[in-house]
Amino acid sequence: MMRRLLLLAGIAGLATVAAAGLLRQSPRGTAGAALAAGDAAPLDWDGLGLVSIEGAPFPAGFFDGKAVLVVNTASFCGYTDQYEGLQALWEARREAGLIVLGVPSNDFGDQEPGSEGEIKEFCETTFGITLPMTTKQRVKGPDAHPLYRWAADATGPAGVPKWNFHKLLVGRDGRLAAWFPTRVAPGDPRLAEAIDAALAEPPPDA
Repeated sequence: MMRRLLLLAGIAGLATVAAAGLLRQSPRGTAGAALAAGDAAPLDWDGLGLVSIEGAPFPAGFFDGKAVLVVNTASFCGYTDQYEGLQALWEARREAGLIVLGVPSNDFGDQEPGSEGEIKEFCETTFGITLPMTTKQRVKGPDAHPLYRWAADATGPAGVPKWNFHKLLVGRDGRLAAWFPTRVAPGDPRLAEAIDAALAEPPPDA
């Protein structure tokens, strides 16, 4: 109950700040265009050393041949209810080869202050989350996780996260296929179109 109240308070606080015109980092703009093949070197998923929110490394080859939607998440953001759509997307498309990967981050507005255990409990009890998630990470600047530094090299400044729930779509071949800012919801047709295109590509070893 306390975490639900904190979530509501966080959403209300964000709305107040935005109304006052003080929120300079809030997301703006529309979906990033799909990137041409070859715009970024293929991502070596296993080489990233990603660790799940439960504390264990992801199994070798877990991401290979999959389309992966990477989303930097936060528990006390005005966009936290996007978790519901992300979970629905994971359930609907996982058998087709899509992984929806949550990456908790406290980089924006200090809206993910808790431990991995607290984040996991909140996500499971509030939104029924079963999609894979990583440990908390930095997603911007020179100290960003290598996954986000790789993506920044591909997109340039326009495509790096400006707020929570920014979305990166990595194709089956390990190349960055598209990116979408926070306001593009999980059910947005533009995101669905990009995912369909990524899933239509055969895995590299097919």
